[in-house]
Amino acid sequence: MRDFIKYQNYELSTNVEISYFSSLANGVSEYMAIIKGNDTSLPFIDQLNNIKKSLDMLPDRCGGASAVFARFFLSDIANQRGIVEEIVEDYTDCSFSIIGQPPLDGTKVALFVYLQSAMESKSYPDGLLSQKHGSYTHYWGASAFNKAANSEYQMRLLFNEYVMQLANKGCSLYNNCIRTWIFVQDIDVNYHMVVKARNEVFASQNLISETHYIASTGIAGVNGDPKVSVQMDTYAIDGLKEGQVKYLYASHHLNRTSEYGVSFERGTYVIYGDRTHTFISGTASIDHKGEILFAGDVIKQAERACENVKALLTEAECSFDDVMHIIVYLRDISDYANVSSYYDSRFTSIPKVYVLAPVCRPGWLVEMECIAINDRRNDMFENF
Repeated sequence: MRDFIKYQNYELSTNVEISYFSSLANGVSEYMAIIKGNDTSLPFIDQLNNIKKSLDMLPDRCGGASAVFARFFLSDIANQRGIVEEIVEDYTDCSFSIIGQPPLDGTKVALFVYLQSAMESKSYPDGLLSQKHGSYTHYWGASAFNKAANSEYQMRLLFNEYVMQLANKGCSLYNNCIRTWIFVQDIDVNYHMVVKARNEVFASQNLISETHYIASTGIAGVNGDPKVSVQMDTYAIDGLKEGQVKYLYASHHLNRTSEYGVSFERGTYVIYGDRTHTFISGTASIDHKGEILFAGDVIKQAERACENVKALLTEAECSFDDVMHIIVYLRDISDYANVSSYYDSRFTSIPKVYVLAPVCRPGWLVEMECIAINDRRNDMFENF
């Protein structure tokens, strides 16, 4: 069962949008929420505290489920990051990502939260956090960064460290990593070096065009420290069986990323005994030849991005009716009113957040990503 909850907390000046999926098979329920302020006149600390209070209320709204992963989108991360880090210290069972991607509704902070019920959590000294249920252990990593000499070295070190983190848990990048989010400062300058490092690390792990890559969003984002050019969030699963993870191509709409020298999958889905999770990478207005479509027209680009996502979802035997949340990235703040009007009218119920974050090619004006969950199942595999 999947449904939506929306409410406005007038006392806290917040809007909360929640989607949820429940399965009667094993009692695990999943919730995804977007929390946004609705009073742009409030100082940052008041907006943040209101969002924190709304976060603390979520378990009551979500059947007792607990937050396992969350991402703060901040308008002025250099001044705000330390305050947020102090607030999240007490949440030991949730992995928090903190990134400089200003919310485009004029507020100073927004929050995405993923909640689950019936999960056993554990924090590791290396920064990963796990949620275990049945035969699966889910590993979340958030806000990983370093201060190596440049973006290429930073990306290389981030992946090498992540490979070691997984190895210490009996996992590998090749077999277990499902999704990454890579945030790049000054993306128009640094992205090609990030791509070079990722390609080389992936090749060393047999992640090549003949095997598979990993679903990913590579997008502009600021850490807050000018020495940090790259920050990364990760998601991996232990306990998977052969054939449980599939990769999405929609080749009639999009080309393989390897054709223009980049190494990520357009989408990935994981099928369980009681549900399927589909992870759609950052998707823009591109055709099956890798060309940018509708240069300079942000609405037509938004329409094509949705068309591409629909093609990927269809390949995974699901649809926008199964989408749990959407993140929309825009290059130009002046496009917000038109783009939000388009998405809000097309997807009235799905929780959404719009942030200022240029895509990896200057010609792409808008990009979207999403996660879908439906009751497609395969009895060969264990329940989620």
